[in-house]
Amino acid sequence: MDGAQVGGRADPAIVVRGLRKSYGDVEAVRGIDLNVPRGEIFAILGPNGAGKTTTVEILEGHLARSGGEVSVLGFDPGNHERSFRERIGIVLQSASVDPYLSVGETIELFRGYYPDPLPRETVLELVGLSAQRGTLVRRLSGGQQRRLDVAIGLAGDPELLFLDEPTTGFDPSARRGAWEMIRGLRSLGKTVVLTTHYMEEAEYLADRVAILVKGAIVAEGSVEELVRRGAHTTIHFRVEGPSPPGHLAAEPAGDGGAYVITTVEATAALHRLTGWALEEGVELQELTVAAPSLEDVFLSLAGSSGRNGGP
Repeated sequence: MDGAQVGGRADPAIVVRGLRKSYGDVEAVRGIDLNVPRGEIFAILGPNGAGKTTTVEILEGHLARSGGEVSVLGFDPGNHERSFRERIGIVLQSASVDPYLSVGETIELFRGYYPDPLPRETVLELVGLSAQRGTLVRRLSGGQQRRLDVAIGLAGDPELLFLDEPTTGFDPSARRGAWEMIRGLRSLGKTVVLTTHYMEEAEYLADRVAILVKGAIVAEGSVEELVRRGAHTTIHFRVEGPSPPGHLAAEPAGDGGAYVITTVEATAALHRLTGWALEEGVELQELTVAAPSLEDVFLSLAGSSGRNGGP
């Protein structure tokens, strides 16, 4: 991995082997491996202090690694080659732009930094700001300013786009609009690396997810794979009368005869529960079955770290 291009577009966008980063005696990233195909939206999740930002800054070329191999679009980002920077886009949590320029002028300014930028009107259309091309930056809403941040990242027509917490502070409607914009980048063949604190954002957008805890990847795969292998279905119910027998594995969940069953075999557990209720002639009240979610998986893997500093 010497910084030269390693092949055609069939090669992965990102290949990481044994990546490490230390700050004195503190090891922030502990030997992680990644493989991100081109054209994929890849989400990196983790509680605060898990190593997400450190990892992404190494991939972007902003931070030197302590060990391991990294190839991004066939380049070693640590070599700081201009040709590498011309092929990536970076969208930080907040961008510093002149508030007295118009949206169109801002995009035109950043287009000038690249040898083969996207046409300005194409960028405006991609991020949904065509109607605001003449609006001053300082007059944009929060959601529109975030779209402008993405427009700046897209100005150079990058093959790979890094998105850092793209919808922090958005209301639900603005967040959904931003999601559709990001999903549209996949249809253009862009590769997107996304860091987010919103589990539903990763579920909606990401082809694959990596969960970092204390500098190491503890799970990686599609959302469906992670949910299938790493979380349990919960069955909540309330019953008056006899307590559920031990074979149902029902745990008290508050006062008034409330119970919960946590299981990886939801159908069988529900069958046993309803069978017992029929035999005893009791009614199962407030019966709910909650399928596992990515957040369940995250919390089970991140433990107290996720609860204290994560989503």
